[in-house]
Amino acid sequence: MRLGVIGLPNCGKTTIFNALTGSDFPVEPFSSGQLEVHTAVVSVPDIRVDRLAEVFKPKKTTYAAVTYTDIGGLDKGIGEGLSGQMRSELQQVDGFLHVIRAFEDTNVPHPYETVDPLRDLAIIDGEFLLVDLIAVENRLARLEEERQKGKVDNKQRHATETALIERLRAQLDAEQPLRDLDLAPDEHKLLRGYGFLTLKPVLVIFNTGDDSAVAVDYDHQHTLIVSLQGQLEAEIAQLDDPDDIAAFLAEYNIDEPSRERVIRLSYELLGIHSFLTYGDDEVRAWSLRKGGSAVDAAGTIHTDLARGFIRAEVIAYDDFIEAGSAAEVKARGKMRLEGRDYVVRDGDMIVVRFNI
Repeated sequence: MRLGVIGLPNCGKTTIFNALTGSDFPVEPFSSGQLEVHTAVVSVPDIRVDRLAEVFKPKKTTYAAVTYTDIGGLDKGIGEGLSGQMRSELQQVDGFLHVIRAFEDTNVPHPYETVDPLRDLAIIDGEFLLVDLIAVENRLARLEEERQKGKVDNKQRHATETALIERLRAQLDAEQPLRDLDLAPDEHKLLRGYGFLTLKPVLVIFNTGDDSAVAVDYDHQHTLIVSLQGQLEAEIAQLDDPDDIAAFLAEYNIDEPSRERVIRLSYELLGIHSFLTYGDDEVRAWSLRKGGSAVDAAGTIHTDLARGFIRAEVIAYDDFIEAGSAAEVKARGKMRLEGRDYVVRDGDMIVVRFNI
């Protein structure tokens, strides 16, 4: 799971990135205007992993991970001339954390002079709409050229793709993001290689400084909104002592650090949950899209497990905690043998039986 942290210059994007990842990249009062990319992998806190590690005392404990990429250099006007490298960075992520400035600071000038969250949100949205519209029009032109020259190998597929791309163009012409369309799974699969920016889910983060939460009218599908005190959260992320962190959170009336909150929202945004594997060698959490099957989970662990899948032994985490051991769960008749089409639930403890 990889999410791109984006935003206009001087919005506090790198401050938020530091808060999420515990990094300490320098924050400058003036933007360089150049493409800068920082990446960090963050372990996903999971009390279930902690509890299982206490029980099994494994040689290794591994948490699920999320990758955050801080992508600098976005501004008004990038839509028509998006560079190859920046385009690649934006297309490679699974979704965006769009940081919006909602704080005043005379030491950090706003590039457009005034603080206006909705205006800033619309700027990047508009540029991404333009990028996608150009891509859609170029694709339609190529499809028409193929048709006129008789270079269509599969007429049904060609007609299906043309109709879908025309539908995307109508959506973009109406200045609406592609993620608002109700697309079928096979349509998503057909569009997978395009990397459309407005099709990606978005978590909008209003960086409020020390101010209160921001309330805006921004109603789109596959979109979540949260307000964070960026600078304060970045300072908390640099603390190592749990007691110091707890005291800091209590003093500023913060329920949980931004890292935990944003990771949870990131999972929700992308429709991800976790299953668990366990044993004396390793206790580990794995990320899987909701609706994923037992064989999908097996493939997440290793492709050989999916290829030679026989069955999955499944224990619900709560049943394990109540029983205290896998043997007791089995004795109570709560260990299930599931086939390849079983839909994995959040917190399932799984052992894959396979043969290749």
